[in-house]
Amino acid sequence: MATRQLLIAAALREERLERRRNRRRLRNQLNISNIPDLEFVGNYRLSRELFEELCQDIVPLLPPKGRRHGIEPTLKILTALNFYARGSYQGSVGQNMDGPMAQQTVSRCLQEVTTALNAPHILRKHIRFPQNRNERNLIKQKFYDKYGLPAVVGCIDCSHIAIVRPSEHEERYFNRKHFHSINTQVICDSDLLITNVDASYGGATHDAYIWRECEIRNHLEGLQDETVYLLGDSGYALREHMMTPVDNAVENSPEGRYNYLQKRVRCTIERTFGVLKGRWRCLLAARELHYCPETAGKIILACCVLHNMCIRAGIEGPELTEEEHQSERTRQVPFETAASSTQALQAGRRARNSLIQMLERNR
Repeated sequence: MATRQLLIAAALREERLERRRNRRRLRNQLNISNIPDLEFVGNYRLSRELFEELCQDIVPLLPPKGRRHGIEPTLKILTALNFYARGSYQGSVGQNMDGPMAQQTVSRCLQEVTTALNAPHILRKHIRFPQNRNERNLIKQKFYDKYGLPAVVGCIDCSHIAIVRPSEHEERYFNRKHFHSINTQVICDSDLLITNVDASYGGATHDAYIWRECEIRNHLEGLQDETVYLLGDSGYALREHMMTPVDNAVENSPEGRYNYLQKRVRCTIERTFGVLKGRWRCLLAARELHYCPETAGKIILACCVLHNMCIRAGIEGPELTEEEHQSERTRQVPFETAASSTQALQAGRRARNSLIQMLERNR
C-alpha cells in the first residue's frame, strides 16, 4: 500500500513538472511580432508602439528575473493587459496560447504590473489635473468649442466597481444596491481624458463626501480671479466651482435651457466611464474584482493610466453593447441630493445664475 502511494505521488510530481516544462516551452516560443496588429490590439488594447512605450516606462519597476527560467518582463505586462482587457478569471488568462501560465503565476504578474502602474511618477505622468492658468484655459476652450459652455475644466461623477466581499470592514463597501464595491470618483476633460481619479472609498460612501475630501476641491476654491467650473449631477452640492442642474426647471425657460446644456456636456463623464470599462472589462459592474479593496483600487488606477495612454494615442477600444450599458446602469447606485450649507449654497446660486444669464445673452 505504501509503495503504491509513493508511486502515485511520484507520478503526480512528474505530471506537474511536465506541465511546467510545457508552459515554459510555449512561453519561449512566444514572438509578439508574429501577432497581427488587429489581434494584438484586440487582445491587449494597446498598439505595438504603445506597448513598447509602456515597457520602457515600467519594466525598470518590475522585479528582476530571479532565475534562468523566470518570466520575461514583457510577458508579465502582456499577461496583466490581457486580464484587464478580458475581465475574466486569472485561470482563463493563464491558459491562453499566447502566454500559458499557472494561475498563481498570472496572479503574481498581475500584482507586479499593477504595482508598477501605481508608482507615483507613473500616475503623475499619465493622470494630471491642470495646474496652471494656461492648462486650464486649454481645457476650457475645448469644452467651449464643442458645447458652447464657458469656463468648464472638467466633468465629475462616481462609478461603482464591483469587488468580492472584503474580509475586513465589510460594511464600508456594501452599497445601496446590495453588492460590494469601490465607489470611484473620476474627473475628465472634453477628450475623455481622466484628469483625476480616487479609488480609495467603499461603496457605502456617498459621492458628495468623496468630493468634499478631495484635494481638487481645495485647489479650485483657492483659485483667485479666475472663473472655473466642474459639472456634476444633483448628488453634488452646488458651489461657486461646482455647477449642478436647477431643480424643477421649466422646459424652454433660461433654467431649462441651462439644464439641457449642462446635462449634454456632463454626458462626457458617462462616455468616459463607457470607454474605460469597454476597454478594460475587468471594471464592469456585472463582474467582480476578486481582490481585497486596496488591490482592487490599484487595478482601477492602473486601468485609468492605460485608458489615458490609449486616448492620447488615438486607439479606439471595443464599445459596450446596449445590454452591457443597461447592466451598468442597473448596477450603479442612484445619487442622493447633497446637503448644503446656506452661505456656500448662496454663493453657488449666484455663480450659476450669472452663468445662466451669460448663456441667455449669447443665444
